[in-house]
Amino acid sequence: MVDVSAIAEIGIVGLSTGMRLALLGAGITLVFGLGEVLNLSQGILAVLTAVIALEFAGGGELIGLALPVPVAALVALLGIGLFSLAVDRGLLSSVYQSDGDERILVGIFVTLGIALALEGLLDLRYSYRFSLPVDLPTFRPAGLVVLGGDLLNIALGGIILAALFLFLRRTYLGKATRTLTQNEVGAELCGVDTRKMRTLIFVLSALLAGAAGLLQVTATNISPSVGFGLTTNGLIVAIVGGVRDVRGTVIAGIGLGFVVTFSNYYIGSSVALIILFLTATVAIIFRQEDLA
Repeated sequence: MVDVSAIAEIGIVGLSTGMRLALLGAGITLVFGLGEVLNLSQGILAVLTAVIALEFAGGGELIGLALPVPVAALVALLGIGLFSLAVDRGLLSSVYQSDGDERILVGIFVTLGIALALEGLLDLRYSYRFSLPVDLPTFRPAGLVVLGGDLLNIALGGIILAALFLFLRRTYLGKATRTLTQNEVGAELCGVDTRKMRTLIFVLSALLAGAAGLLQVTATNISPSVGFGLTTNGLIVAIVGGVRDVRGTVIAGIGLGFVVTFSNYYIGSSVALIILFLTATVAIIFRQEDLA
């Protein structure tokens, strides 16, 4: 007999997971679509944001502050924004001087190096799994058990993604971004500063990763060792969604969130990863057939 309550509860967790995957995938899609740089540091940027928030919220021992969690989260996003700006203006400047396949390869080398360096540094102090010190209530509508962290993930994730789409479609900078993605030469002829736009998008991508990290530590826990896994999941979402298609990436992220969650519950985490890769492979095959 099908347990409708269990399916509903798992579905809510799946939507919560899907929101975080969509944020990670959208960030990867934006950077690759605009600058042809495959950002392999996306996951560790999410972890770094969570670490900064933990310190400022009083959960760590390095800073010694105890700000309210919402304030600590905003400080963490500001910090990851400044850090990504420094990375873009410093390390990525040499990447953007390359073209074609060379840019992709150099970008992989640089961003992978950033990921490995940050993971090693963070693991020295935060090797344990942690979450933000928040006390969110558990809701029981119609006999269901719904965690407040999952509802927060769904609500804030939806707001952030909606704001992203409004930015891309309604603002001058967003329209310039889309123009640059479709036709770089035409965008430059129209007066678009491609280098500044790439900086803007890389910082925006880091903020999306940071938001995903902050949402995760309100619903579950995190550690530096999961950074590479978060990047891998984000890459799968971006590939299934179309690499350069932000809307497709968001849909793929939410869909794969359901796949991962239901697979974890009914089969187990080890098999769930296999199912995730198989689902991504099937989606890629069918998309290629549609384009043929």
